[in-house]
Amino acid sequence: MLRRAVNLSLLVFGAVVLWLIDRSYPEEYIGMSALTLAALAVIYLIFSIILTSLFSARIGDPKTKYQLRKIFSMLSIVFSLAAIMTIWVIDPQALVVSYGLLAAGLAIALQDVFRNMAGGLIVYVQAPYRVGDRVLIKDVVGDVIDISMMYTVLLELREWVDGDQATGRLVMVPNGHLLSGNVYNYTRDNNFLWDEIVVPVPYDCDWRRVSEAVQSLVERETAKVMELASDELSSMMGKYYLTAREVRPKVYLALTSNYLELHVRFICMTRERRETSSELSRMILQEMERMGVRVGSTTVEITKFPLHQERSVIPD
Repeated sequence: MLRRAVNLSLLVFGAVVLWLIDRSYPEEYIGMSALTLAALAVIYLIFSIILTSLFSARIGDPKTKYQLRKIFSMLSIVFSLAAIMTIWVIDPQALVVSYGLLAAGLAIALQDVFRNMAGGLIVYVQAPYRVGDRVLIKDVVGDVIDISMMYTVLLELREWVDGDQATGRLVMVPNGHLLSGNVYNYTRDNNFLWDEIVVPVPYDCDWRRVSEAVQSLVERETAKVMELASDELSSMMGKYYLTAREVRPKVYLALTSNYLELHVRFICMTRERRETSSELSRMILQEMERMGVRVGSTTVEITKFPLHQERSVIPD
């Protein structure tokens, strides 16, 4: 704060000195210089002292304070350049051209900053996601832990960790990605998703009995989630053009060259996907053991053995 006060004092002192000199020795350029220093002093007072102090006293987040200081600093530079051109460029036509060049230069130099700010405005107004949502943005899956004007901070999931579990890394995704990329929200209007487990069984087993047993088991274990999902789907149907969806588990069959695949489709809570899949897999294995059914695997059937001819020994 002391440094800012010193800078402001120097600007005011320079403006006063030049104004006094112009009063004693009238000169156009001296008067324009005094007016320039006075304008810079006013701009510095507004953006670097008054606004910065006002918002810093009301905002506790250090990162937000830092971003506001950077924004005020940019605005201070823009207004300073505009003031200098207004004072020193006499021809109105040339002044318009100068403003156009200044705007074009700023648009090119700060295009990423403007994109991020526009994306941040979209996040605050339309709320495609909120803090706490699980999202996929720019090939990064994570839980939203912070949203600022420039970046969205995600607690990263997956990567080298199997399942939807955290890696521990924080990923800062520029908000400008919202203007040109997709955002996948796992928890915006519902807290469930559909998942599948593939169970391979041999062709020589009673696959009908196994399929019915697996479906009954999964249906029993996911009964509570099905009830919650039905309520949330009903709410979503009132908000979106969404047709009815089946929430009961279902077993689909797929033929392979080695075994029969049972694709078990079921519903689970978004944040419990890995736990639910692991628990259901364990229970399905136990049920198959109880029924005496082994897990299918790749087999090779040899139908004919090559004939081995004995090498004749030729006597010397």
